[in-house]
Amino acid sequence: MKATASHDDFMRERLADVRFAADYLQAALDDGDRAELLLALRRIAEARGGMGKLARATGLTREALYRTLSASGNPRLTSLSAILGAAGLRLAIVPARGGVRRGKRRAGAAAPA
Repeated sequence: MKATASHDDFMRERLADVRFAADYLQAALDDGDRAELLLALRRIAEARGGMGKLARATGLTREALYRTLSASGNPRLTSLSAILGAAGLRLAIVPARGGVRRGKRRAGAAAPA
C-alpha cells in the first residue's frame, strides 16, 4: 500500500518552491482578506525553515514575527519587505484589472509601455 502525505506536509513541500509560494501568496492577496494573506505568509515561513530562521534572516525577533503574522497582525511595509525578501519574494505594484487611468501626463514624461 502506498503511503500518502498529509495536506500540511504536501503544502510545506510545495511552498518551499519560490514560484509556487509567489502564486500562493498572490492568490491570498487577490482574495482581499488580510488574515488570509498573513496565514499564507506564516505557512511560507514554516515551509522555509520556521520562525527562528525567518527571524535571523529578517533581523526581527520571533515574537515580533508571530505578532506581525497573526490573524490580527498589521505588518509595516519594512517588515513585510523583509519577510518577503527572506522568502525569495518581493513586493510589486501592477495596474489593477480594468483600472481607469486618471490625470494627464506631464510634459516630457514617458508614455506608458
